[in-house]
Amino acid sequence: MSDAATPLELSVVTMLYRSERYLHEFHGRMLAAAGSVTSRFEIVYVDDGSPDASAATVRQLGAGDPRVVLVELSRNFGHHRAAVAGLAHARGRRVFILDVDLEERPEWLPDFAAQLDQSGADVVFGVSRVRKGTLFRRLLGGIFWKLFNALSDVRVPENPCTVRLMSRRYVDALLTLPDRNLFLAGSYAWLGFRQESRPVEKGLRPTASSYTARRLIALFVDAVTSFTSYPLRLIFGSGVVIATLSLVSGSALVLYKLARPEAISLGWASIVVSIWFLGGLTISFLGVIGIYLAKVFNETKGRPLYVVKAVHGRGGEP
Repeated sequence: MSDAATPLELSVVTMLYRSERYLHEFHGRMLAAAGSVTSRFEIVYVDDGSPDASAATVRQLGAGDPRVVLVELSRNFGHHRAAVAGLAHARGRRVFILDVDLEERPEWLPDFAAQLDQSGADVVFGVSRVRKGTLFRRLLGGIFWKLFNALSDVRVPENPCTVRLMSRRYVDALLTLPDRNLFLAGSYAWLGFRQESRPVEKGLRPTASSYTARRLIALFVDAVTSFTSYPLRLIFGSGVVIATLSLVSGSALVLYKLARPEAISLGWASIVVSIWFLGGLTISFLGVIGIYLAKVFNETKGRPLYVVKAVHGRGGEP
């Protein structure tokens, strides 16, 4: 059987955005790690509209090597969508996905493969032993996952990494999900199958993370509203509680006023405070409903998650 007809045992998928500085080292280390597992593998690089020379560097690295595949997206669609694009172009019986910045080490692949073989699971995914970053970022990250799991119908292990090794049937099932509002950690967990975690010690990030506090908050809102209607139920419950308390308080004030007319003088201040309180609640509740309506709007438009500009590699395939 020729190499072209030989089924691929492994696809490695990674996403590129301002990644030029890491590519030579990543590529060498990934070739060695994948080669220690199987000789039948490919490395799929997804250029997520990177403004540097990431795509050109991959084309140079893959010159004459059909194991290197470059998927160029038409613009920057975001990390999660680029990951889905890579998974969609991966052909291996197993798929190993990780970030390119060497914070997640290519050398973990053999251990992930051994655990997958021994456990019979469909997924082995990395979980950080220690959350990296400043004290503020660590606290914010911990709050993020605790709140998400408290509010969501889907439970995600805290501190999941990008790195994971997946079976073909799991990847195929993942690609059937039609979600346009994408939160991959939630999708991974929602899908089910047998999944096992593997504690990992991530390296130091050479550059500052692009996930600022503002982006983490936006991601949290997207994540929760994509996977549960709990905030809407919370709004309903809050409305019932507020209405009940208002009714009880009003009744108590009326009875007290009848019993002691001279004792109560509420004045305009209490009225203004009540209006501001209820007005603020109304605006926030409408905002939550608006977020859900926006997501429904985005889903009904049916736009693709990403647009592929070109695919390079695979022995000259267009």
